[in-house]
Amino acid sequence: MTTLVLCVDRSNDIGRKAGVDTPVWGWEAVRSLVTDLGLADPEDVGVNSLLESLRVARDLSDEGEEAVVAVVSGAGDSAVRADRALARQLDDVLAGREFDSAVVVIDSAGDERAVPMVESRLPVDAVDRVVVRQARDLESTYYLLKQFMADEDLRETVLVPIGIGLLILPALLVYFSPVVAVAGVTTLLGAALLYYGLGVDEVVESTPERAREALYSGQVSVVTYVAALGLSVVGVFLGGLAASAEGSGEFVAAMRFAYAAVPWLALAALTASFGRLLDELIRDEGVRTSYLNLPFGVLAVGLLLRGFAGYFLEREAGREPLVLLGDALTPTERLAVFIVGGIALALVGVRVAASVSDETLDEVIDESGRPGEANRPRERDRR
Repeated sequence: MTTLVLCVDRSNDIGRKAGVDTPVWGWEAVRSLVTDLGLADPEDVGVNSLLESLRVARDLSDEGEEAVVAVVSGAGDSAVRADRALARQLDDVLAGREFDSAVVVIDSAGDERAVPMVESRLPVDAVDRVVVRQARDLESTYYLLKQFMADEDLRETVLVPIGIGLLILPALLVYFSPVVAVAGVTTLLGAALLYYGLGVDEVVESTPERAREALYSGQVSVVTYVAALGLSVVGVFLGGLAASAEGSGEFVAAMRFAYAAVPWLALAALTASFGRLLDELIRDEGVRTSYLNLPFGVLAVGLLLRGFAGYFLEREAGREPLVLLGDALTPTERLAVFIVGGIALALVGVRVAASVSDETLDEVIDESGRPGEANRPRERDRR
């Protein structure tokens, strides 16, 4: 049994400071790398990671297993390029020899993100996290704070929101009560932490670039998305007017809002899905079933929501029944018509998607309802 003891350096600190090209594997090569990195930067935690990798390989060898120690790192000006470089280096290591399993050695949360990359190529038996013990005195605390202040990412995500909160707090205390001031500051800090923690900042940064690429590539969906946004605003505006008229209870106001806004919101979703469908047709790569199902699903859901909202409003206001095909329908009968119509639209969408694509009706239903079961046969075919 051969085990790969893999030291992962996603930020490429080891290769950059030691001046070596990764991957590096073999006992002597990694031990020489420890010396080079230690001489370049004795305070780098990467030294401890390399030593831990050698220790794990030695312990496995003492237990009678064959262990090979290797070091891979990410190099690039972005997270995507760094991860792709790390993946290439990992493939180079695995191409040189057959391994049964791996033990991954990391020293930070950033390096831990590369563990799934290793797991996709080789079974991972253990993940060894290296934590460096520091002296708990004032000098060490000052040193850690200094290191923290030197990290640009940490300054932006932690210090900037705290500084803004401290600046706002005195003004809030002057004009409002202490409870309102504290609540406002904590809300600001919580929103800032969620903004960075959920990765919203990355989405905001990449949105202009993606919008520019979409415009240059001539995607129809760019125009339809803008139109859908405008229709959504119209629907929300009309729904708000309907909800504010003739003051009633909250539930009735919500039903008024839904009854007035749902047609516009459904039209907005239909417009957006139509643009995405046109993009698929223009690329001439075949239309996926989900894009064919989406317009019918949007209409069906909009029909059902408007039907239920109309039912409650009729019950509350005693409106005149709907006249359909010469017969007067009661609110319950009208709701039944909307429900049957919504289900019929959904079934028509499934049938149209199945006829346009090469899939059977059962496969379309499985794909839309149970993704895991629909994908299993395809995965077996690929194997």
